[in-house]
Order: sequence, then C-alpha cells, then structure tokens
Amino acid sequence: MDYFELIKTRQSVRKFKDTPVPVELLRNCVEAARIAPSACNGQPWRFVIVTGEDSVKKVREAVTDKGMNKFTENCPAFIAVIEGKTVLTAKVGGLYLKTDFPQIDIGLATMQLVLAAETQGLSTCIMGWVKSKTVEDLLDLKSGEKLRLVVAVGYGDAPQRDKKRKSFGEICTEI
Repeated sequence: MDYFELIKTRQSVRKFKDTPVPVELLRNCVEAARIAPSACNGQPWRFVIVTGEDSVKKVREAVTDKGMNKFTENCPAFIAVIEGKTVLTAKVGGLYLKTDFPQIDIGLATMQLVLAAETQGLSTCIMGWVKSKTVEDLLDLKSGEKLRLVVAVGYGDAPQRDKKRKSFGEICTEI
C-alpha cells in the first residue's frame, strides 16, 4: 500500500484477537523505530518486546490501572518505549530552546513502529496511561531511563472507523 493509504487506514485498535504475534514481526517494528530521525542523532530510546505469558499479564495489569485500557484483555504482545539518555548537543540545544527533544524523538520513533506494524498486518494502540512503576520494575530499567509509552500489538478484531479530525483549514494556514 502506498504511504498515504497507510496513514489513512492505520488506526488505534481497541479489540484484539488472542492470536500470538511472531517475534520476527515485532522485531521488524522495533527496527523501523530504530532508524527514525532524532535530534542530533541522539536516539534517546530503547524498546522492550513483551511476549512472555507472565510478562504480558503484568503489563496488561499495569495498563488497565483505574479501569483504563480494558481492551488489552486479549492483546498478545506489547512493546515498551523507554526514554534514555540523549547526546550532549541535543540536551544543550533543548535547554537553550526550551524544547524536549527526546519526547519529540520518541514520538517519531513510535510512529514509525506502528506504521511498520500496520504494513505487516498487525494492529496497534499507543498507550500513555500506565502504572509506570510496575512496568519499570518488570523491565529493570537502567538509571536515567523512564517508561514513556506502551504499544499494544496484535491482530485487530475491529472494523475500520472513519477518522474524525479537524478540517484542513482549521489546522493549516499559508503565508
């Protein structure tokens, strides 16, 4: 599928089949994220593929805290997106410009990850609502690392929805 078709059809899926996902497909998703652009090539990320039964259960419990993300009940895999250290030039530039480059970089990498999933017939949902401490302990994060997102990955079991977005005129001006 061409790029514009891909971005029009990719959606956050909230109903998954319990079919296991081959780890090679998940690795392909992380490879797509790995080569994403980042400020000063800082690559302030690390990814953890979660497919082990016990680990999936613990992540699922962490993302359903306070009744959120109940749709992950059948989700067979997760990819944790972790922010780590960036290069000094990106850090200094970010301080000077009052811009959080690592979070921007992580957004770019995560988008490439979910688009790679879509091209392989997988569905995803990016989740920021997560009991971070639980997942961070499970993943044994290094000093200075922070869990930023968890991506649910599996085979979707939901119909395509119409995207509800602001009109082009509401989000773009030309000067």
